[in-house]
Amino acid sequence: MQYIQIAFKKYSIVKSVWEMPWADNNGLEYFIKAFSNKDFINAVKNTIMLNFLDLICGFPAPIILALLLNELPFPRYKRVTQTVAYMPHFLSWVIIAGLARQLFAPSTGLVNNFLDKIGMQTIPFLNEPTWWVITYVFLGIWQSVGWNTIIYLAAIAGINPELYEAAEMDGAGRFRKMWHITLPGIRTTIVTLLILSLGRILGSEFDRPYALMNHMVNNVSNVISIFVFKYGIQGLQFSLATAVGLFQSVVCVIFLFIANALAKRFGERGVW
Repeated sequence: MQYIQIAFKKYSIVKSVWEMPWADNNGLEYFIKAFSNKDFINAVKNTIMLNFLDLICGFPAPIILALLLNELPFPRYKRVTQTVAYMPHFLSWVIIAGLARQLFAPSTGLVNNFLDKIGMQTIPFLNEPTWWVITYVFLGIWQSVGWNTIIYLAAIAGINPELYEAAEMDGAGRFRKMWHITLPGIRTTIVTLLILSLGRILGSEFDRPYALMNHMVNNVSNVISIFVFKYGIQGLQFSLATAVGLFQSVVCVIFLFIANALAKRFGERGVW
């Protein structure tokens, strides 16, 4: 915790954190520099946009997949499907980015070659901002959906089987059992994970945007983690990078408290 002070001090590699002089403007110099930097403002906007799209598109995906897997009647087929769904989680984003370029490259990618051969216009998946965002979100869902499904399958396994038997006796079909038993049974898990996801709305992973970015989509791919890397690591502005990281952490904690309070307000069980 003592190194948080670096955000309020002028960093020096030859001095301890206690000996470093305080920054100008009552220690707020680097916070002012950050908010007056156009790259930082753009990074904040991109981070919120990409995380919001991840939340809207990616949060329901493992829930839907878990419900579908739970309905598979053959255990062996279910295990094979689960294994295939989990596998992308163990691939690094460097490998996934390489696969994406092989598939979606404008002139040499397999997808665009196929589109060209059937007479359709090729799509700039990785070179045009809007398509890059779509590809970014799609790859994120593909990489994480199987692994996140484990939590929901575990919650579904804890539902009393007698509820399903009683529903069958009353003539309920699969969809009605899913809607009236399974979803209410995992509602607490859904709310808890939603709260944690909202708490990360300003958080930014580094490997996914960095591996997929290129100079043609810098206006949408530069997120806070890449800003910190460029200015803090490459630019050696450690105080500025620490100030940005502290701001990011504080905002994430605030969002977490707000999401938890809203969950309790609507009668749900919060994280604490």
